[in-house]
Amino acid sequence: MRLEDFTSTSPKLPGAMPIWHGIVNAQELHSLCEQVKHGGGKLVALWGEDSNKGQGTRDKGEGARAATSFVQPSLFDVQSSNADDSSATLPLSTFSLPSQYALHVALVSASGLLVLTLPIDHEKPDFPDLSELFPAANRMQRAVADMLGLHPTGGGNHRKWLRHAAWPGNVHPLRKSFNISTHFPLEEDSYPFVAVSGDGVHEIAVGPVHAGTIEPGHFRFSVVGERVLKLEERLGYKHKGIEKRFEGMTLQQGAKLAGRISGDTTVGYAWAYAQAVESVTGTTPPARALWLRALYLELERLLNHLGDLGYLGNDAALAFGFAQFWILKEDLLRMNGELFGHRYLMDRIVPGGVSCDLDNSGLLRIAETLSHIKHETVILKEIYDEHAGMQDRFLTTGHVAPDLAAQLGLTGLAGRASGQAWDARAQFPCFPYDQLDVQMVTHRNGDVAARVTMRFEEIFESIRLIRLMLEQIPEGELLAEIGNAQEGALGIGWVEGWRGEIVLALHVGENNRIQRLHPHDPSWQNWPVLEHAIMDNIVPDFPLINKSFNLSYSGVDL
Repeated sequence: MRLEDFTSTSPKLPGAMPIWHGIVNAQELHSLCEQVKHGGGKLVALWGEDSNKGQGTRDKGEGARAATSFVQPSLFDVQSSNADDSSATLPLSTFSLPSQYALHVALVSASGLLVLTLPIDHEKPDFPDLSELFPAANRMQRAVADMLGLHPTGGGNHRKWLRHAAWPGNVHPLRKSFNISTHFPLEEDSYPFVAVSGDGVHEIAVGPVHAGTIEPGHFRFSVVGERVLKLEERLGYKHKGIEKRFEGMTLQQGAKLAGRISGDTTVGYAWAYAQAVESVTGTTPPARALWLRALYLELERLLNHLGDLGYLGNDAALAFGFAQFWILKEDLLRMNGELFGHRYLMDRIVPGGVSCDLDNSGLLRIAETLSHIKHETVILKEIYDEHAGMQDRFLTTGHVAPDLAAQLGLTGLAGRASGQAWDARAQFPCFPYDQLDVQMVTHRNGDVAARVTMRFEEIFESIRLIRLMLEQIPEGELLAEIGNAQEGALGIGWVEGWRGEIVLALHVGENNRIQRLHPHDPSWQNWPVLEHAIMDNIVPDFPLINKSFNLSYSGVDL
């Protein structure tokens, strides 16, 4: 199958973004991935699905109890006002899988996002290995093997990924037969790290518990003296069962959990979830709500970039920079709390629109705060640029060349710092970004200095965009009613968060409930690149390099 044939014959999913979905066989899957790769496209997400309904009696070895249907109780006391509404919905993209399992692969090409679905026979639960084309696929495939028992054919790395010691290797929690009340005795983790040998080589084990109040992750350094020969990461310590938790929730209930997948990206995930729900229900949010969503997203980008610049200054021994940037971040957080009722903007985006509004005094308050932040940031940029000690630490440190970045699939801000010109706001702009002419920033040096410069320039661009939003935001309603979704419908959300592109896949079950939900964080692509960025640097520079990427643990541990 040719790539152009896929977009011309496969249905385009309803919604704000250019997304096509189709069912393929194994040969077509590999061929289309190959064409996307050679055409300059990239892998965005990969996830598996058990298409059985509810919790059944199959796979007794997984602790399943006999049951014909199952609906999980909600963690959140949220009622859907229209869950039982029987009103007709728009024709939507639905599909019926002939097999128990499926693999889904999301790719970006020049046309937009292509979602390929490969049905997998439960008697032979395997699929073509895609890691030779897209190295970032390796950990995603290992997660699919841990959670669903679907395995790639070929490939050299089949070690467990998300599974530590909480469940046995023959148990797969995302199968519908898995009973969430089952408890297993703890096993020894015994993860097989890759050993490096040679004269003078020794290992330094760091984590998973760190000195600060940060998320856990284990880093195994192989070094000679202070020079790093190899870094191997071990993540999964923040695995919370989020994907399993979504199963059985109503579409309205799922919104609250979506905003808590990775707390520093609550707006990005909430918007992606809302897009997916609006796609499967045929809902168009009011224009004012969409402008407010974009405003929240850029405020979230500002918050994180300001905080990161402070931390990067601190890691280069400039405590002054840390203090000044965190004062600015706190100014923004307090403004958010006063205007929107939440410092980090949680639950402000909901399916169908937004949950809070702005009056004219609020618009003025934002404009004044941004003017102050820009004035201070311009001064701080001059200090960072002219500080010889900082520049000595930043320049050439943690270098990722553009060719390597393209090969490994480096994405988002870190990718743009290494010449990877991808930003969904600029290339595939949904409303209102299509009214704003987003200026994508890129650099080619690919070191800590480039990633620092990217943050400064994206701060200035976000301030410019927010000022345009304040001028152009229309009056109007904040919320549209969410209708019913057709069972079997697939909705995809696709949002350029502050780290990079977030993709959220929603598979609808019965009665407006979630059959399967997979949230994909750009950190899936970028964590493996960090292992390359540290090579031939010294161990004391790792905190600086790591912070220049600032990747999410929670967003990939799920």
